[in-house]
Amino acid sequence: MKGVTMRTFYSALAAIVFGLVFWLGPAGLDASDMPPADGPALYNYLTKQDPYEQWELWPGTHAMQEGSRAHGEFVNIYVNKLALESIQAGQMPVQEGSIVLKENFDPSKTLTAVTLMYKKAGFDPDNGDWFYLSYAPDGTIQAEGKVGDCMDCHARVANKDWLFSWK
Repeated sequence: MKGVTMRTFYSALAAIVFGLVFWLGPAGLDASDMPPADGPALYNYLTKQDPYEQWELWPGTHAMQEGSRAHGEFVNIYVNKLALESIQAGQMPVQEGSIVLKENFDPSKTLTAVTLMYKKAGFDPDNGDWFYLSYAPDGTIQAEGKVGDCMDCHARVANKDWLFSWK
């Protein structure tokens, strides 16, 4: 009987731990939990491990806000937990593992691409250690890594950690 009781106890404990992890999500997230600077790994992370649609919008922004020539007529700017913590603390540069992601929409509000910046220590120190990724709505990676057009544009705000949304 003692074996059944211990088995029941461990099963209940496992269910509680699993439930807390599921309910809390990536609450204990830190840079060591993040994927490598690699398009497919990052795409998998964003769509399966920590779906970006569950993240907060960049503080002070709203859904379907006016975009820019580079990103489309309308954008949603999402930030992961690490980026949000940095933004709320006024921490610049943002901490490693931070992701700033834009959904890019055309004038009819159809999603055309997802573009993002991922802070990865040692990736590109001369450009803020940002890894850039762009993918189509079907998940096809369009550009990744040290993307020239992204780097050239964001260099204009190097004093704001390469982030245009930073106030």
